[in-house]
Amino acid sequence: MRITVEDCLKLDAFTGCEIVSCARKTDRRVRTVSVLDEDNIDNGVERNGVKEQMVITHFWSQRNDIEAQVKAVTGLGKKGAAALVIYLNEDGVKSVDSRVVEAGEENGLLIITIKDDGKVTYSMLIEQVLDKILYGHNYSDNILNNTIFHLLNFEKHSSFPVALKEAALYNDYQVVLMTEEFNPILTIETRHLVTIDDATQTARTRESLHPSAFNRVVIDDVITYWGYIEISGQKYILVVVDNEDNYSATEIKKLAEIIELAIGMWKYTPERDSRAEFIKSAVRGDMSFCYTLLEEAGLKGLKYASVFYASEIDANEFIDIIDQYKKKYGFNVMVLSDDHDMYGMVYHDETSEASHEIKMGCLEMYEDLKSGRKDVRLFHITGIETLDAAVEGFKLISKTWRFVEMVFPFKRSFSKYEMSMVCDCINIQTGGSSLKKMYLDLLEPFSREVSANKGRLLLDTLATFILDAGMNSNKTAEFMNIHNNTVQYRLKRINEILGAEMTGNRIIPGLTMALAIKRLEEQ
Repeated sequence: MRITVEDCLKLDAFTGCEIVSCARKTDRRVRTVSVLDEDNIDNGVERNGVKEQMVITHFWSQRNDIEAQVKAVTGLGKKGAAALVIYLNEDGVKSVDSRVVEAGEENGLLIITIKDDGKVTYSMLIEQVLDKILYGHNYSDNILNNTIFHLLNFEKHSSFPVALKEAALYNDYQVVLMTEEFNPILTIETRHLVTIDDATQTARTRESLHPSAFNRVVIDDVITYWGYIEISGQKYILVVVDNEDNYSATEIKKLAEIIELAIGMWKYTPERDSRAEFIKSAVRGDMSFCYTLLEEAGLKGLKYASVFYASEIDANEFIDIIDQYKKKYGFNVMVLSDDHDMYGMVYHDETSEASHEIKMGCLEMYEDLKSGRKDVRLFHITGIETLDAAVEGFKLISKTWRFVEMVFPFKRSFSKYEMSMVCDCINIQTGGSSLKKMYLDLLEPFSREVSANKGRLLLDTLATFILDAGMNSNKTAEFMNIHNNTVQYRLKRINEILGAEMTGNRIIPGLTMALAIKRLEEQ
């Protein structure tokens, strides 16, 4: 519950206390309690200067240093501490100096003094304040008891979601249960202060959720808490929205434990994550099951602009970038993350006139995703429209992604054009030996007309020039770490051996296939 300094002043531990600065600010909220006992005031302020935290001290190390006391009060005030409780002792600080009081007033820090007669220790005060924070004004009327009352009322409620909704309404919070892919499967909304999409996008941009704690995420001034619970051996993400900022993190964690316990007692099984099942089906090429899930997943009538697979990624970083392009171009993206791999489908409900802009947005997004990330490999099929084409796109990615890097070792992003060519090369390599021999025979002069070492050197130059450097001699020189003049000389010699101009329109297709097949053969 929301506990203020004024509520704390009514506790036995504060009997006979005196407010010496900012008496008008007793309506400040108290979330936590700490003790300032550092010799170094800078460290003390850094460690204890937490917004809405009550700080307790004797100022033992600073009892004769008024400037240090002023520094502490100033620092805590600027950091938004709820209050500073100073124990007065004959061997320590006997009274609060006027300069300290003045610093409290100037920096908005409420200062409370308690005479240290040995009856009220730090531990007693901390225990009473924490009990107040946790249990509120009336233990029988707090969030935990009320939630238990509603969740375990099996006679009144027909199901776990119904019971949870009544508990949420009564205690002014909201609940969302999600898969680890951030797909909502149970939503209990009692207000519409923030959308689920906004919440998931914000949470995705953060570091990984702590496995045992609940992470506090503020979205447009709305307090939300995120953490894991387990249902039937599987992890889910539980989101609790504190509508009016009424509860502490400790209460929310206890609430999550109660919800998790009630799920087991109700034998509640979360609904199928239809969107995750949809993309899994598309990845494995199960077209019929995709069509079965269309309506359930809310994807009926939509168009698919692109599908992709990315490896060696940071999922949070990728999703952050994807969210930026979703907002910029108005498309949506379903993703399925697995360790350092990610599958995705870009879809939209725009007219065909807007399809070109969305396609260009996808290509821009892929460039951004791979930019500056040397280990990332990204495979995408872009410029499609139907679900059938999306599923076929995943089939092409699945068939070629292991081999396309062998053919293009310097590339990090692969489109349907590279993958289609590699797919043909795989079919030729694994198919009839006569067709493979026909292509490899195009390169046979390099082993017949020159020495083995020189032939291998010229072939490496030719493969780098065509497959890696886009027939750019400067890039070829860069990739091979040689001078451009050397590349020019070798290219001239290659043309002589081939007996044709390698860059000719009728020469390059067969030569490209031959070089790609040769690279596959060498793996």
